[in-house]
Amino acid sequence: MEVSKKKKYNIALIAGGYSGEYVVSIKSAAVAEKYIDRTLFNVYKIIIERDKWYHKTAEGKEILVDRNDFSLKINRTKIKFDAALLIIHGTPGEDGKLQGYFDMLGLPYSSCDAVTSALTFNKRWTVATAAFSGIAVAKSVHFFKNTSYDKKTILALGFPIFIKPNAGGSSIGMSRVEKQEDIEAAIERAFKEDEQVLVEQFIKGREFTIGVMRSRGEVVVFPICEIRSKKAFFDFEAKYEGASEEIIPAPIDEIQAKILREVSQKVYAVFNCKGIVRIDFIWHDTENIPYMLEINTVPGQSEQSLVPQMVRAYGWTMPEFYTRQLESLVG
Repeated sequence: MEVSKKKKYNIALIAGGYSGEYVVSIKSAAVAEKYIDRTLFNVYKIIIERDKWYHKTAEGKEILVDRNDFSLKINRTKIKFDAALLIIHGTPGEDGKLQGYFDMLGLPYSSCDAVTSALTFNKRWTVATAAFSGIAVAKSVHFFKNTSYDKKTILALGFPIFIKPNAGGSSIGMSRVEKQEDIEAAIERAFKEDEQVLVEQFIKGREFTIGVMRSRGEVVVFPICEIRSKKAFFDFEAKYEGASEEIIPAPIDEIQAKILREVSQKVYAVFNCKGIVRIDFIWHDTENIPYMLEINTVPGQSEQSLVPQMVRAYGWTMPEFYTRQLESLVG
């Protein structure tokens, strides 16, 4: 359903967060703030930090959010929101915490619900659910901080392996490990970001990522992107500092493209996704099938991010992209 032009809706554009992805979130929110159609929506950017949640006025004054009902008071006028556009990467905007809070308040929001967000933020639970549903994933070993782990099970995965925080994004704390003596240092690095660590088998093949969202009653699969990292893997530098080549649409045959689109739609359905998500895959060289790596339920939307590139390649403008996200919440 298209948004009514008779009323302007108040939208909370939510950015910041408590993780190392804070800066990426701020950049993504700046893009959304730039492109949201102001003839349809009043936009109030809300920055969430550990010690305060606030909106900064055009004059630079910080207005604290009333967390009892998630409202603002500006010039003695109480601002209540019709919906929230969530662009926090990492906790508390991608792991279900804010979603649960908004559910309790009855405030519609743009991302997956609390259960799906919590599930997909945990990489181990994500791949386990995917495997149970018949979606190919890499073999892995999962363990917790301050508990022992069996090195034999790690070595059984072969080399190279990927060692990463079980939760989090932007490849922060992730390492590609080529030999046994580097395992412990990589595990320590991952534990600096999370209480759980995931060690994954290396899958040799081409890397693809696909944006998917529901809009006006249909699931839209954006053009497939192939990622060719100049680093050992698609790490933070490759993602945000230009150390990768991103090709949209990906140079693949239609049979591969059809399979990737179908698997993406299946992942979106199996995990009951909502809003825009980005799903990462490796196309296995020898098995000739896609292996799902992870689901990004609040994908980056900065000018350097992949989603804006996919949106434009699909033929939408960025204002149309945000209008389509928001209209489903306020219509």
